[in-house]
Amino acid sequence: MTYHIRDAVHADLAAIRDIYNDAVLNTTAIWNEHAVDLDNRQAWFHARQAQAYPILVIVDMDDAVLGYASFGDWRPFDGFRHTVEHSVYVRSDQRGNGLGPQLMDVLVARARGCGKHVMVAAIESGNTASIRLHERIGFVTTGQMPQVGTKFGRWLDLTFMQLTLNPGAQPPAAHKE
Repeated sequence: MTYHIRDAVHADLAAIRDIYNDAVLNTTAIWNEHAVDLDNRQAWFHARQAQAYPILVIVDMDDAVLGYASFGDWRPFDGFRHTVEHSVYVRSDQRGNGLGPQLMDVLVARARGCGKHVMVAAIESGNTASIRLHERIGFVTTGQMPQVGTKFGRWLDLTFMQLTLNPGAQPPAAHKE
C-alpha cells in the first residue's frame, strides 16, 4: 500500500482525536484515563501551530489518517529550548505495518530543521514495540522511573529515551542582558 506523510490540517483533527482516544481507553501509551473531545484536539493543534511545531499525519491513498506524530517543548524553561518531547501514534488496525518508523523519520528531520538538539521519548516501560522502534532509529535509554504512574489499576514504569539530533553541535552562546 502507498502512504503519504503531510502536515495535519483541521479536517484531520477528528481522526487524530479518535486515534488518541483509542490509546487513552485501550493502552498504557497515554497515561490519561478520560477520552478527549474535538475542542481539546483543536486547542492542542493551535498550541503546536503557535510554537511552529509540526503535527504530521500519515494517510493512505484515500487520504484517511492512519497515524500522527508531533513534538513540543520538553520543559518550559529557557535552558531546555533546544530539547523537544515527541509523540507518535498509529491507528490500532494499522499497527505493525511500518507507519511509526516512517512518521518518526520525517519528525526527526523536522526537529533538526527547527534547530533542535535533542528529542526525548517517555515510554511506558512495558511498551516493548515502542522501545524497539525508538532503538532502531537511534534513541538510547537514559533513565528508568519505576511506579511513577498508574492506569488500569496498576503502577506503571516510565522509560526515558533520547536521540541527539545534531551530535557534536556546540551550544549556543550565552544569552546576555
